[in-house]
Amino acid sequence: GQPLGPRRLSLKPVPKLPDMEAFLRAALVQVKKQARGCLAPELCFQAVRAATERPFAEGVRRERELFRLLLSSGQARALQYAFFAERAVRRWAAPGRASWSSAAPQPVRRAAVLGLGTMGRGIVTSLVKANIPVVALEQDLEYLNKGRKAVMLLLEREAMKLEGGAQTLDFHNPACLQFSVDFGLLRDVDLVIEAVFENMALKKEIFHKLSNICKPGALLCTNTSALNIDEIASATSRPQQVIGTHFFSPAHVMRLLEIIYGRHTSPTAIATAMQLAKALKKVGVVVGNCFGFAGNRMMFPYVQQAVFLLEEGSSPEAVDQVLEDFGFKIGPFRMSDLAGLDVGWRSRKEQGLSGPSLPAGTPARQRRGQRYSPLPDLLCERGRFGQKSGRGWYRYERAGGRTATPDPWLHSFLAQYRDTHGIKTRFIDQEEILERCLFSLINEGFAILAEGIASGPEHLD
Repeated sequence: GQPLGPRRLSLKPVPKLPDMEAFLRAALVQVKKQARGCLAPELCFQAVRAATERPFAEGVRRERELFRLLLSSGQARALQYAFFAERAVRRWAAPGRASWSSAAPQPVRRAAVLGLGTMGRGIVTSLVKANIPVVALEQDLEYLNKGRKAVMLLLEREAMKLEGGAQTLDFHNPACLQFSVDFGLLRDVDLVIEAVFENMALKKEIFHKLSNICKPGALLCTNTSALNIDEIASATSRPQQVIGTHFFSPAHVMRLLEIIYGRHTSPTAIATAMQLAKALKKVGVVVGNCFGFAGNRMMFPYVQQAVFLLEEGSSPEAVDQVLEDFGFKIGPFRMSDLAGLDVGWRSRKEQGLSGPSLPAGTPARQRRGQRYSPLPDLLCERGRFGQKSGRGWYRYERAGGRTATPDPWLHSFLAQYRDTHGIKTRFIDQEEILERCLFSLINEGFAILAEGIASGPEHLD
């Protein structure tokens, strides 16, 4: 029998904080930093702000206006597209062979990872998080112990994130995770992921060994980021079981898993790799075999333009800033430092674009009739490999540090480089930086589609 009035929250005044304006200002800065370029979080903030400043009915009206604005925005359409694209890629097709509707996966009860470098550690962590028992292998005890320490550290961090939740990580149990140098343990695994560094001869040697040890039905996966899957498979007696599973760094965080089929890869192998992606809570995208596949092939011209911009007068921090303000989570130079500059360098040496196999008299800034920048090679020659060495395109507080600081040494190095090659420095505006990097990436995407390496635009997006 009591009146509702006093209990109606909408009639109660919003309690005022003593420093409301300062609090809201600080909150907006935080929102903008966490959701760079994203409209929705900022408008949510404005709705909350309206609630503190206006009567209830007016606040609700303002919220509705903001909602309508979002509903008709290009970002809403793009997010809806991304949502459906992520689901569309589950329906994969390998031209002339099979598709998601006709191929069935085989179960993966036990997996193995070969190589405990940066990528191998992340892959082991992903498998443990998915409750797939895993054997982690290295070539000798020194590398094994170093890898074990790093994996345990990663898993402890992941376990802390899960604390209090339903899932726990049982990574101290040898039935879940085993470290070894004994390749004999591969005899009873359903799937092996090779994660050694990018060297074709080494990968072929390993795959030859794997096809002699593993059971007949075992899937042989390579975490190569660019090398030819067919050539790797040629070293085995079962090319139909060989498939590319390209994880992106850091492998236990990044959601994309590029699945690359070769000329002989069986539909069952593709279906099993896709099932693995799902178990790891990753988005598996099936693509064809070419140098760099889809992800890195699109990345090459994007990073290349970023480096050309440095030659012409820009700086790593200026280029990164433009691309991060546009909405990329991380700019090309911070990304290169994170992944390690030596990875690309090793690949360029193997292709004969850099290093001792380069013919004498090759122009410094030309390769095979195309413009080329030796800047990343020159940094690597000086031991600047990015975060892992504490120096790369940026400076870090220590080897393995995460905080990128612009490096005066690099700025003077760039100035010297431009003088040496007679390059006239010019001012490069934000629009040129964005368009040159972004359009190069998009154009390469169209080429990949035209060649049938990807079966639809959603796979690239």
